Amino acid sequence: MRIAILGGGQLARMLALAAIPLGHRVRVLDPSPDAGAGHCAELIVGEYDDPAALDRLVSGCDVLTYEFENVPVAAAQRLALRLPVSPPPAALAVSQDRVTEKTFLQSHGCATAPFAAIADRAGLQRAVVELGLPAVLKTRRLGYDGKGQAVLRQATDLDAAWAALGNAPGGLILEGFVDFERECSLVAARGRDGAVVCYPLAENTHRGGILSTSLLPGPGLSAALQSEAERVMGTILAALDYVGVLCIEFFVADGRLIANEMAPRVHNSGHGTIEGCVTSQFANHIRAITGAPLGSPAARGASVMRNLIGAWPDPARILAIPGAHLHLYGKQPRAGRKVGHVTLIDPDPAALAALDALIG
Repeated sequence: MRIAILGGGQLARMLALAAIPLGHRVRVLDPSPDAGAGHCAELIVGEYDDPAALDRLVSGCDVLTYEFENVPVAAAQRLALRLPVSPPPAALAVSQDRVTEKTFLQSHGCATAPFAAIADRAGLQRAVVELGLPAVLKTRRLGYDGKGQAVLRQATDLDAAWAALGNAPGGLILEGFVDFERECSLVAARGRDGAVVCYPLAENTHRGGILSTSLLPGPGLSAALQSEAERVMGTILAALDYVGVLCIEFFVADGRLIANEMAPRVHNSGHGTIEGCVTSQFANHIRAITGAPLGSPAARGASVMRNLIGAWPDPARILAIPGAHLHLYGKQPRAGRKVGHVTLIDPDPAALAALDALIG
């Protein structure tokens, strides 16, 4: 098949690398001529709302997918009139607005932090009285990796937070603070026939709002939490008539799961599945959207995935660590930018210490 992908970053790159062994050809659309997926897929340079570029992207293709959730819903809906779009545009619409997303999750039996939509400064004041402090003020749209949000710990924080975020397009959301014990995520795939496979829950650590480390399976996560996460995932996948990979990020608080957000795409916390599971999240996404049977999500061992953020050390020094699997994304180093990752399977303490010494 010919697969079209909206977005040409590292996720599209890894999707293309998973598609090639299965005999598929991949074409991506990205505004940057240096997009990393262009190293292994046909690259069309253009904007995501440019009708001519979109037409070039899907010409001769059999299915369309996307690598990030901020592509224009209207573009996905328009293209869905010409070829199958997976995941469905409805999933994009839900995930692009945090108020819509949390309302959707709650309506399908998934607990979230308490929240309130914020339209103006007076509304923020009322929401703080209702939800209490601490709380987190976020943009409703476009924020990622800790961007577009501010933690409010005391009343004097409100003015600065409003000055920074108050003019954000689409408005704001105030979320009650969750005193969590762990952060985790569940990655799952649903095929065209409705079959679902779920990966083990990953336990995640963030630094500065950016994912730093994922442990798969999460060592602090019980079978009961895995079962509950799979129940929630199954409900959400069915409600959206979903096809492809979906990730739901959770907080673990008082032994229960509280959904933070969902990502209708392959996910950073699932990168360790490339070496760490029988079938990677990328291969299962390609299988799902092309109508092939899904592969086993079983873990091959306990994996540690570490993001390379901002820069990377000498690759030879990473590859000298026994069992290290290095993935560089073809991106220029920049502060706060994910430029690669390293995965270790069943690492011994010496390998972990060597990796920590290199990347911190």
